[in-house]
Amino acid sequence: MKIISWNVNGIRAVMKKGFSDFAHKTNPDILCLQETKAHPDQVDKMLDNYEHHYWNSADKKGYSGTAVFSKVKPLKVTYGGGLEEGDTEGRVIILEFDKFHLVNVYTPNSQRGLTRLSYRQKWDDAFLKLLKKLEKSKPVILCGDLNVAHKEIDLARPKNNVKNAGFTFEERSGFDNYISAGFVDTFRMFTDAGEHYSFWSYMFNARKKNIGWRIDYFMVSKKLKNKVKNSRILKMVMGSDHAPVELKIDI
Repeated sequence: MKIISWNVNGIRAVMKKGFSDFAHKTNPDILCLQETKAHPDQVDKMLDNYEHHYWNSADKKGYSGTAVFSKVKPLKVTYGGGLEEGDTEGRVIILEFDKFHLVNVYTPNSQRGLTRLSYRQKWDDAFLKLLKKLEKSKPVILCGDLNVAHKEIDLARPKNNVKNAGFTFEERSGFDNYISAGFVDTFRMFTDAGEHYSFWSYMFNARKKNIGWRIDYFMVSKKLKNKVKNSRILKMVMGSDHAPVELKIDI
């Protein structure tokens, strides 16, 4: 099974930048999107070859939001997961399949000046509890923009960003808790090298210079680790300030 996750930074914008061609060419079994910034009635008909479409849009127009397009019908779909404000911001879609739960998430950003850091810490605690609850019945595949670079190797300029959103001690500790709880960062199963990023600011020609952050992930329950065949960043795909990430798993 091939699953692709992508923060598109606006589905309507990326549809004008080759999104349909990308989906056709890569042809994943399941495509998970974050930061869709739209309600389904605002989007032209799309991805006809995916029978099952699921949207979790934010109450606020043009903000946040997630979507999943699947060729496989899930047993059950849950939106939001009961995570405080996350339910109104369209940040989580959970799909239950025969052998696993798939969780698509757009984790809240702590914001400039860390104005939302305390909320982000509450989110990380609650979200981990949700994942562990799901794991009691079936192993979990988690994908999405987690809005944190886990280690210094995961961003180009760690020393300059220690007190900035996405690389604070608190956010990195939250990610450590996922690892301690048994979730595996699949990308790091295949490389321990640096300079692999999934997000670049639109400013200062950052993408061309590869001044980036790795904040988009596929994580799996430990039970699924040996079934992972590949996990990579599709860094050549344009259209957003994020690159898609891809998981291939024998399941």
